[in-house]
Amino acid sequence: MPTTARKTWAQQLQQNHSVTIAMSCAIVGLSRCAYYYQPKLQDDSVIVSVLNAITDRHLRWGFPKCFNRIRKLGYKWNHKRVYRVYCELKLNLKTKRKQRIPPREPEKLLAPNKQGECWSMDFMSDSSRNQRRFRTFNVIDDFNREALGIDIAVSLPAGRITRYLDKLDEYHGYPLKIRVDNGPEFTGKTFTNWGLNHMI
Repeated sequence: MPTTARKTWAQQLQQNHSVTIAMSCAIVGLSRCAYYYQPKLQDDSVIVSVLNAITDRHLRWGFPKCFNRIRKLGYKWNHKRVYRVYCELKLNLKTKRKQRIPPREPEKLLAPNKQGECWSMDFMSDSSRNQRRFRTFNVIDDFNREALGIDIAVSLPAGRITRYLDKLDEYHGYPLKIRVDNGPEFTGKTFTNWGLNHMI
């Protein structure tokens, strides 16, 4: 049984049955030292002022950084006591929970019915014997997996990609649609504007 409950029972016995403190303590099994004990109220005013000064200067600091700064300032308060005051002042920052992305159902890729209906294009990279890096831009027809062209260069910006696709148009014509990933060459304004002007 907790000491506080025993102390309460002893006080009730003393008041209701007019027994001595020694007898009431003996009945409930409580020592007289515990009966007379009064907990000391801690003065947290200094901790409050120090925490307010730190958080006013560093608005985005959490408890670990604030406590480390308190220790560097020379204070020896227990971290539990400091955290209790920290929570009483409502200085603890709310953590942002990650928003769950709804499950996606990937659509099946439909095979084209004729040649020139859909193209797929992507990049690859390699290095030569002298360790110089280069990239290749590959274009294939999804109907028969024919490689329509490969452009090789050290740098392949979107402007060069669109010019190369215009050259392929001279031999194969523009497709009805194309398949690309989310690379920066395909998501920029240069390639997007080209697609709006040339695709049907």
